[in-house]
Amino acid sequence: MKVRVLLADDHETVREGLKAILHAQPDMEVVGEAADGQEALAFARRLRPHVVVLDISMPRMNGLVATREIRQACPHTRVLALTRHVEQGYLQRLLRAGASGYVLKQSRAMELPQAIRAVAGGGTFIDPAIATDLVAELQRDAPLTGPKPRELTPREIQVLKLMAWGHSNKETAARLDLSVKTVETHKTKAMQKLGMQSRIDVVQFAVLEGWLKDA
Repeated sequence: MKVRVLLADDHETVREGLKAILHAQPDMEVVGEAADGQEALAFARRLRPHVVVLDISMPRMNGLVATREIRQACPHTRVLALTRHVEQGYLQRLLRAGASGYVLKQSRAMELPQAIRAVAGGGTFIDPAIATDLVAELQRDAPLTGPKPRELTPREIQVLKLMAWGHSNKETAARLDLSVKTVETHKTKAMQKLGMQSRIDVVQFAVLEGWLKDA
């Protein structure tokens, strides 16, 4: 039986390229296409595909929310994230939301069919370009007493939210009644946990998490 695949990406040219790759695979068929997260959820409910390949940054409902909703509505459907984001924070959030795999758009074309086969068979697939860095970081950070926690603390979340909203370290310190140095420490630790390098990374992450709705 062929693997039934639903494609979700807001760029038609990207979907056409993905279809061309998958149509060349004798064991796969594309059963539907969605241009945003809400369409992806609706089609997943109706078509019951084996695998949904979706982008993270989509209108109406982003990939993170869509992953959660699809996994809840269609527990037998696997979700494979296909994105340009290389930051580990995105990978961690997608896996926690229920995604079974994470593939980079800039990787070799054959990574996608391999990933689809892996997740359709009940496994997990992480793009080799990210997996190598992830393993190296875990080996570097792991203390002798056990794994290092990667979850953000409530204070780190507060600091990142204010950073995403555009507040300076001084403004954040005043709002949270902290010293500027303490704010800088929280910000640095949070960004390290998420594998992020700049304010733009934080803003993109905040959009996916829905933090900016209260701005």
